[in-house]
Amino acid sequence: MKAIAVRLKPNQDLKQSLRELAEANGWQASFILTAVGSLKQARIRFANQASSTVFQEPFEIVSLVGTLSVHGIHLHISLADRTGKTIGGHLDDGCLIYTTAELVIGEISHLVFAREADEQTGFNELTILPKCE
Repeated sequence: MKAIAVRLKPNQDLKQSLRELAEANGWQASFILTAVGSLKQARIRFANQASSTVFQEPFEIVSLVGTLSVHGIHLHISLADRTGKTIGGHLDDGCLIYTTAELVIGEISHLVFAREADEQTGFNELTILPKCE
């Protein structure tokens, strides 16, 4: 495994930036090791909801977890507001960096994280494959 450190700057879209990094670096099987920072706008999808909710206020990123690949990304985020109240859900496009986002991303060189339709869930789910060299 190797690790990559990244800092995102104000007004960058968190999910879009991670998608672009995955594509630019050809990541096949990566994941978030750690993440801290802040958002000025959050767009997250809560469990079992068809659409995302947008929040227009500053939040601290208290957790970001999930997988990244050129084949797709699946990330969940936890955020704390100014009172410390925490919300979390599926990270969506439209989460805009407030001051910074400091991320450390791990990459597994011998695997591929693919996405395939799952009849049971109805979603494109993670499929873990050996990397063919």
